[in-house]
Amino acid sequence: MRDARPSVTVTFDGEEYDAFAGESVMDAARRLGVPIPSLCYLEGLSLYGGCRVCVVQIAEDHRLRPACATTVAQDMEIKTDTPLLRAHRKAIIEMLFAEGNHVCAVCVSNGKCELQDMAVATGMDHVRFDYQAPQREVDASHPKYVFDPNRCILCTRCVRVCDEIEGAHVWDVAFRGADAELVAELGKPWGESTSCTWCGKCVAVCPTGAMAYQGKAVGEMQHHANVVIRLATARTKGQWLDPEEVG
Repeated sequence: MRDARPSVTVTFDGEEYDAFAGESVMDAARRLGVPIPSLCYLEGLSLYGGCRVCVVQIAEDHRLRPACATTVAQDMEIKTDTPLLRAHRKAIIEMLFAEGNHVCAVCVSNGKCELQDMAVATGMDHVRFDYQAPQREVDASHPKYVFDPNRCILCTRCVRVCDEIEGAHVWDVAFRGADAELVAELGKPWGESTSCTWCGKCVAVCPTGAMAYQGKAVGEMQHHANVVIRLATARTKGQWLDPEEVG
C-alpha cells in the first residue's frame, strides 16, 4: 500500500531524494539507505539526542544539527560526511572512551559493541583526552543480569525502553555532569528492584557491554536492539511476539 503522506524534496550529499514531510532527517536517511551513525538513537523509542554522533550539516547553517531531532524541509541540503563531521564524531567517541573505563579486550561485548564499531569507523586508534578513570562498582545483584557502569555511555536506551515499551521505569539517570550515573529504582541494587519484570529489554538495547547476562565471558554477549522496532510495530498492528525473541 502506497504511503499517502505528502513528500518534500531533499538532498543527501548532493543526491536528490523524496522525504516525507514531518519526518526527521534520521528517519528519512534510514528509510532511503543513507548512512548516518548514531548511538543513543533507536527506532521505536523517544528521542534523546544526547550522543551527538548523528550530527549533520545543513546548507547555510553554521551549526551541526542532530539528524534525529531535525525535521526535513523542502529543498533542504544535507551533508552527512564531511571532514568537519568526521573530526567531530571522532572527538565524541574519544571523549566517551576517556570518561569511562572501556577495555575492549576483556569486555563481554568485544566484537559486538556499537561503541567499538564507531571507534573503528571514525578511525579512532588513540584517545587525546585525559582518562577520567572513575571508580564505579559493578552491580551483579540481579540473578539473571549484570550492570557494569564502567562501560555505560548514558545513552538512556535502557531508561526509555523500560519506561516506554515495558512500562516498568526501573532505570533513570541520577546527578549531573561527571557525577551522572545510571541508577535502578532510585539507587537500589538491581537485584532488589521490585519493579523489574526480568524482561531483558534493557539488556537487549544496550549498545555496549554495560548490561549483559550473568555468566557471559569475553566476546560472548550479543545484544538485539532491533527487538524494539518489532515490539513497536507489533503494538501498532495488533500483533504479538514470541517471548523468547525478547529475552
